[in-house]
Amino acid sequence: MSPRALKTLRTLALLAAIFAFCIVMFGAFVRLSNAGLSCPDWPTCYGKVTWPGHAQDIAQANQAFPDRPYETHKAWREQVHRFLAGGLGLMVLAIALVSAWGRRVTVAGIVAAAVFAAAGVVLYVRGEHVVSSVLSVLAIALPLIAAFTLDRPGAWRVGVAALAVIIFQAMLGMWTVTLLVKPIVVTGHLLGGLATFGLLAWAALRWWRVGTPDDRYAALRAPVVVGIAVLVCQITLGGWTSSNYAALACGTDFPKCLGQWWPATDFHEGFVLWRGVGVNYEGGVLDMAARSAIQVAHRIGALVTFCYLAWLSHRLARRGLRRIGIAVGAVLVVQVLLGIGNVHLGLPLPVATAHNGVAALLLFTLLAALARTQRLPATRETL
Repeated sequence: MSPRALKTLRTLALLAAIFAFCIVMFGAFVRLSNAGLSCPDWPTCYGKVTWPGHAQDIAQANQAFPDRPYETHKAWREQVHRFLAGGLGLMVLAIALVSAWGRRVTVAGIVAAAVFAAAGVVLYVRGEHVVSSVLSVLAIALPLIAAFTLDRPGAWRVGVAALAVIIFQAMLGMWTVTLLVKPIVVTGHLLGGLATFGLLAWAALRWWRVGTPDDRYAALRAPVVVGIAVLVCQITLGGWTSSNYAALACGTDFPKCLGQWWPATDFHEGFVLWRGVGVNYEGGVLDMAARSAIQVAHRIGALVTFCYLAWLSHRLARRGLRRIGIAVGAVLVVQVLLGIGNVHLGLPLPVATAHNGVAALLLFTLLAALARTQRLPATRETL
């Protein structure tokens, strides 16, 4: 690959990672402000490309969706979020094309995936859902196949695979609306956004040649991977807590819950992953015991995550990665304080949104640590 193409990839990946982080933050803002169903259709908003603005349009919107009255202060949030996600999708498509440039078959597969994804959206709007679903599956499969068969390892494969992830993420966004904020879908949508950010951040780190020329930090690689896995599990618990409206299930008590160390809980009901289709989950459908179980599980997970990542931060700092170790520890402390603040302050929107953003930053610090434990390749072509 030419130096010019590599420079383009580096710039695109960095910008896309930053943009993805902003979208994660804005998506959290949309979800936490209860605007996830403010546009009851997808990908339009009350049948509009943007959202209803004039009195006549609003009247028509309310007539078309009598069960979902139009709310001006919420609808723009959801539709702007969709526009931003679409813009990120175009950036990821560009990264995938440049990553595979010069490999005609791979480039053809990526272009076909983009065409199938666009056609799937059009057909979905027209009501041809079966054909749309088939095209969407093909749009996801083609970049994955291209990534695994690409003869450029490392970041180039990640750059191609990210296209499949963001197409699936778009489908999760659609299902979030059509399945009425079903918790498993909303949680998956959160994880998909963080996965997109993580892949782009990893590619950027590798294309900017973040790493070591030898294996002197190789012993730290496994603990960092475990740390990433622990964090992802905790983020999943956090998403499940939010999507089931269980953030304040313990009231404003911390570390106790409803004035008790172990309140009445129903873990079986709280962790039923799939419930009926057609139920509107906005506001939550679980009783207090089930929500308390989810909140307690999230707190236990937070304690485990804090202990492990605090230990990992110390080990990184002691083994030569002082700056990264300090960064992991600092972001970890901020995240814990934001979580406690969410409870004590009654889940204020800025604090809750920041809690999501700092989770993404914590993931980034661990990815940076992992990149530093990776050995730099001999040539740029094999990054």
